[in-house]
Amino acid sequence: MDISTLKTEGRNESSKDIDKMSALEIATCINNEDKTVADAVQKCLPAVAQGIEAMANALKSGGRVFYVGAGTSGRLGVLDASECPPTYGVSPELVQGLIAGGRRAAFDSVESAEDNPDEFVGILTEKGFNPNDVLVGLSASGSARCVQGAMRFARNNGVKTICVSCNPDSPLIELSDIPIIAVTGAEVISGSTRMKAGTATKLILNMLSTGAMVRFGRVRGNTMAYMKPSNDKLVRRAIVMITAKTGVSDEVAAAELKKADYVVADAIDNIMNGAK
Repeated sequence: MDISTLKTEGRNESSKDIDKMSALEIATCINNEDKTVADAVQKCLPAVAQGIEAMANALKSGGRVFYVGAGTSGRLGVLDASECPPTYGVSPELVQGLIAGGRRAAFDSVESAEDNPDEFVGILTEKGFNPNDVLVGLSASGSARCVQGAMRFARNNGVKTICVSCNPDSPLIELSDIPIIAVTGAEVISGSTRMKAGTATKLILNMLSTGAMVRFGRVRGNTMAYMKPSNDKLVRRAIVMITAKTGVSDEVAAAELKKADYVVADAIDNIMNGAK
């Protein structure tokens, strides 16, 4: 791929003299460019909605969601997946983030792993990857061969594919049942796709996982009723949710939460059923 043709690799005229700017001018320049990201994401909301439904349907049928990516994209996938168990009380097996280069790459640069088209194939095979699952390929430019290889592997095994990319000519488009393309344009620092492209990817992942979990029934109203209250702050949050929904005192809410093995939704149901 000729990276000089990629929108994500272009030269940004707004920041061409950034090395001569003051600190405030640098911050203002970056902020002005960041303001364009939400508009780019808005244009692909119909595709995001399709992705939400595909992920929710997979979870409902006993399947799983796998994010695959390298570098910033891979780290964002790992981050999003890791937040699902504490937020929605689901098994860590349901949404899994795989990053090229393995666990070390989440903290240190392992850039060469991006070029291996078979990087994820063995891992997915070991995990029993099957047509009930969904694969979400993450690559700002779409050029990551490890992601392309994973998506071809998914296609060959009858697994639905989604991609999140920021290049309108992304090679991932033809490998995706649902391509989500947020065209964020040239970065403030040319090619530094951890910036606008990374922000767009994070916004889209927020919507995909949140929407899927809502459709999967892991949200009550707009509350995290199935979260795992594993520290004092979260226990307090759980008590507030229970009292707001049922009208009981903090003391009763705390007692019912403990009886329900700290599942907020169950505590609420027990209180409401007991009041009938």
